[in-house]
Amino acid sequence: MKRGKTIFIVCHCLLNSNAKVYPLADTKGVYTDDLASLLQNGVGLVQLPCPETCYLGMNRWGMTKEQYDHKAYRDFCKMLLTPTMLQITAFAKEGYSISGVAGMDGSPNCGINTTCIGYCGGAICANNEKDLTKDFKTVAGRGLFIEIFAELLRAEGIAPSFISLHHETTTLSDQTGDKIDEI
Repeated sequence: MKRGKTIFIVCHCLLNSNAKVYPLADTKGVYTDDLASLLQNGVGLVQLPCPETCYLGMNRWGMTKEQYDHKAYRDFCKMLLTPTMLQITAFAKEGYSISGVAGMDGSPNCGINTTCIGYCGGAICANNEKDLTKDFKTVAGRGLFIEIFAELLRAEGIAPSFISLHHETTTLSDQTGDKIDEI
C-alpha cells in the first residue's frame, strides 16, 4: 500500500481561487506554482473550508480582521472546522505526520505572517469616491480563522508548522482606472 503518511493542510483558496473576494484572485483556479513541491513529493492535502464564503457568500466585499472578529463569527469558524478537525485528529491518531498549514498572507482570515487590519464600519459613499486603501493596512500577524484553527490544533496536541505559500495582493483603481494603491 503506497501511502506517504504526510498530510499538509491548505487554506481553501490555494485549491480554489474562485472563493476569493473579487478582484483578489490572481489565478484562474488552483495556485499550482505554490503547491507544486508538495504535489511532486506525494504529500496529501487537506483543504480547509473558506470561512468567508461560507459565512457571507460570494457577493461579499473585502473586510478586515477586526470586522470579522466577533463572537458569532468565531463560533461559526469553530463549527466550520469541526469536520476538518475530526479528519486531522484521525490522521494524527494513526501516526500520520501533519507537516504544515499553508495560508494566504494578507488575508484577514487565512494570513500566516501578515493580515489586514482597520475598521471603518459601514461607510457609504456616492460614486465610489472613497479611498478604499486609507482604512486598512497590512500588519504582521495571523488571520482570525488561522488563529482559531491553531488553537484547536494545539488543544489536540497537534503542532504543525504554519507557512504562507502565497501573498494576497491586488491593485485597487478608482473610477477613472487610475491606480490607487496596492494591497
